Amino acid sequence: MFKTLKCDIEAIFARDPAANNLLEVLLVYSGLHSLLLHRLSHWLYKHGLRTLPRLISQIGRFLTGIEIHPGAEIGCGFFIDHGMGVVIGETTEIGNNVTLYQGVTLGGTGKEKGKRHPTIGDNVVIGAGAKILGSIKIAKDSKIGAGSVVLKDVAENSTVVGIPGRIVSRGGKRVHPERDLEHADLPDPVADKLVQLENDFLKLKKEILTKSNYEDVV
Repeated sequence: MFKTLKCDIEAIFARDPAANNLLEVLLVYSGLHSLLLHRLSHWLYKHGLRTLPRLISQIGRFLTGIEIHPGAEIGCGFFIDHGMGVVIGETTEIGNNVTLYQGVTLGGTGKEKGKRHPTIGDNVVIGAGAKILGSIKIAKDSKIGAGSVVLKDVAENSTVVGIPGRIVSRGGKRVHPERDLEHADLPDPVADKLVQLENDFLKLKKEILTKSNYEDVV
């Protein structure tokens, strides 16, 4: 457990330039506090207890604004930046070196039993307010843009934006664990479509004017 704690603390220093020293991280980082409580509640949950782990998770929610069900599986190097409003469901599985921003939901889509929450691969970055719903897989090295709603599987090393979430890039350079999600640099498929429509309109307008001028001459 101490090895995992060391991994989680190292992740904070690697990904948050505001982290100044170890004492500050231990005292004021709510994402780390919620994760520590989750590690404890998850251990109890895996040993057959139910009520006490849920109580610990609710205490964590009250103190940090982050709700993590004791059943969720979370790898090392997990970093919740800010964290208020983050919700992680019972059957969620999270790999190593994953980063979540505030307001992220890893939730279900109904009252189905069994595996009903997402599986998040290694080195995934999920932007503020994103919702990933259902028993879907977000493959390693992917990025989910802020405010996106993802309802389908996402292939490895992909970037997803929009509602519903659409893959706007795939492949290319590997996303390193320490890299932050550059929200301002994400592609905007809606804006791209509007530009395409504008160009089509201008082309059509030019053709109409050309035809009209030709008929006037004739």
